[in-house]
This record gives sequence, structure tokens and C-alpha cells, in this order.
Amino acid sequence: MTENAPDMPDPRVVERPVRAAPGFLMLLLSVVMVLGGAALVAIEAHASRPVPAVAGILVVIVGLVLLRGLTPVAPGEARVVQLLGRYTGTLRTDGLRWVNPFTVRRPVSTRIRNHETAVTKVNDADGNPIELAAVVVWQVRDTAQALFEVDDFVEFVGIQTETAVRHIANAYPYDRHEDGKLSLRDNADEITEKLSQEIGARVAAAGVKVIESRLTHLAYAPEIAQAMLRRQQAGAVVAARQRIVEGAVGMVEMALDRLAEREVVDLDEERKAAMVSNLLVVLVGDRDAQPVVNTGTLYQ
Repeated sequence: MTENAPDMPDPRVVERPVRAAPGFLMLLLSVVMVLGGAALVAIEAHASRPVPAVAGILVVIVGLVLLRGLTPVAPGEARVVQLLGRYTGTLRTDGLRWVNPFTVRRPVSTRIRNHETAVTKVNDADGNPIELAAVVVWQVRDTAQALFEVDDFVEFVGIQTETAVRHIANAYPYDRHEDGKLSLRDNADEITEKLSQEIGARVAAAGVKVIESRLTHLAYAPEIAQAMLRRQQAGAVVAARQRIVEGAVGMVEMALDRLAEREVVDLDEERKAAMVSNLLVVLVGDRDAQPVVNTGTLYQ
């Protein structure tokens, strides 16, 4: 199925780690610089020495700028770092980290997510209208591709999932008509595996990894549901009748063999045919047989 996935261009950027310093160490340094610079300004201003006071102001400014580089990262989250529009790396280590304070840090969730499609009416491989929906479990694998290769990676996953679901529905029939052929209803595991492969091929360009996908709703459309139900019931009745006939023939054969083996009665071909007919009527009929008592001989 993946050969029908769109041929996406090669990614322009690939995720790489960004250089970062321990956040608490830089926090302590920044606080010391701000407090020390403020104390220096207060002391030197009182002593009427402008040059050291200006130096203290610069120290305070530098300390405040350093504080801006502190970046908290929650578990299951990453920060994509950009400097003047250029991608510089991704921060995945959770906790308080420090990066270049002049960068822009965009949060990206790396948690596992679910996307469930709406119930969609499509035609299966036989042209029958059916309704189906699916749920896909996915996760951001490459944060750089997720942000820079597509406009909105969440919306991109949703649209590509619906496209793959429609394609799977068009490629297979609802019911299996031939042995060895896959169908949506009878081969759920194989179909969901192919669905996962196609969705994964479609969303790989956005840096997304598909963990699992499942069909959550599969049914004939309401306008043909009754007709298809009658067809399924007729098929079930035919299959049941076949099993009954096979069992009845085996029982009749066993009865004739036992009678001949034990020499209970000697039946000619005509009497055997009559016995076979009577036994089949009793065994295959869907109602209780009404016995007829024969007070004469087998020939009367």
C-alpha cells in the first residue's frame, strides 16, 4: 500500500541537540550579578563616583539578560531553538536549562497522542457504500521537521490519516468473496497493519511516528444495510444447510453400513433408496418428523 503514498521532498532540516548549560547554575550567577550590580550602583552613587555606578548598571543589565536565557522543559516536551530565524537545535532534557538568551524557544509536545477520524462514507472495492472510522496513535519523532516541514503538523496528521483510511476502504471489499483475498471485515489485523504502514509513509515528512492504528467503526451505509444483512443471513443459512446435509449423509451411510455388517436385515436397492430418503427427510428437516407405524411388511 505504501507505493501509493505521495513522494515527499527530502527534509531541509533534521533535529539535532542544542548546546545548553545547567539552569540552576546560571540562575545563581544571574541573581548574584543583579544583586551585586544593584549594590554597587547604590554604593557608588552615594559616593558620587559615576564610572563605577555605570559599571554596576551594566552588570545588572547583563544579569537580567542572562535570566532571559533560562528555559524550563517539562517531561514529554521539547523546545525548538531558533536564532534570528535559523534553527540551532532542540532542547529535550527536562528540567531548568539555559540557552542563548537571544533565541526564540518554541515548545513542541513529544507525548503520545490519539487522533480519531470522523465516521466517513466511502465506497469499498466492490463499489458498495460503507461507513468507517479509525484511530491512530502517533508521536512526534523529529521536532525540527514537525515545525519547519509542514504548516501545522497536527492538522497534517489528521488530513493524511483520513486520506489513508479512504484509500484502504477503496482497495478492499467489505466481505470476502474469494479465498485468499483480504476483506475489511474478515481480515482486521492485516488491514490495520497496512493502514499503519500507509499512514506512517504519509506523515514521515512531518517528523511523526505512527505507533498503532485501528478501525473503530465499520458498517454498511444505512441505504444498503438491510439488503446486505439479508444477504449475510442467506449465506449463513446456506452454510448451515450444507453442514446439516454433510452430517446427515454421514449418518445415513453409517446406518447402512451397520445394518449390513450385523446382517440385521437384507435390503435391496429399492428399499435402501427408500430408507435413505426417509432418513434424510428426518435429519435434514427443520421440523420434528411425524412417525408412521407400518403394520405390514417392508413392501406394503
